[in-house]
Amino acid sequence: MAFPVPSAPKKRPTAPAAALPTVEEVSAGGIVVDLATPSHPVAIIARINRGGRLEWCLPKGHPEGEETNEEAAIREIEEETGIAGEVLSPLGSIDYWFTVSGHRVHKTVHHFLLRATGGHLTTDNDPDHEAVDVAWVDIDDLGRKLSFPNERRIADIAREYIIHQL
Repeated sequence: MAFPVPSAPKKRPTAPAAALPTVEEVSAGGIVVDLATPSHPVAIIARINRGGRLEWCLPKGHPEGEETNEEAAIREIEEETGIAGEVLSPLGSIDYWFTVSGHRVHKTVHHFLLRATGGHLTTDNDPDHEAVDVAWVDIDDLGRKLSFPNERRIADIAREYIIHQL
């Protein structure tokens, strides 16, 4: 005797998800390195993410007014780390997507390599108070300290530039 095979339940059609509006954002920042020290330390910052976790990252921020990306990188790095610098080379750009407050953000960050020219480590001048800590990290250890893979890739590019160009 054959048993009837039950048919698969019919799926109800689902309404397409409402598309969230998209916002384009641009930031600039990068790696400021102390070339006078043999281990070539780099100033990086720590921030608390939305989940409350500490993340070590490269300093960056939005250009203000008519600033170029280079000018914004110099200013943001100094504000967030306390270290002044001059641009040696562009390191490339990264982009990523995230959702916040009912909209999607497509963010592009332009990174530059800077030679440290003065200052001392501090987060006291960060106008947004996003940086909760700052540290010098030797260039060879930078990839292990940074929280984000795309920033580790930028760190590798900077390290190669320093080794082969300087």
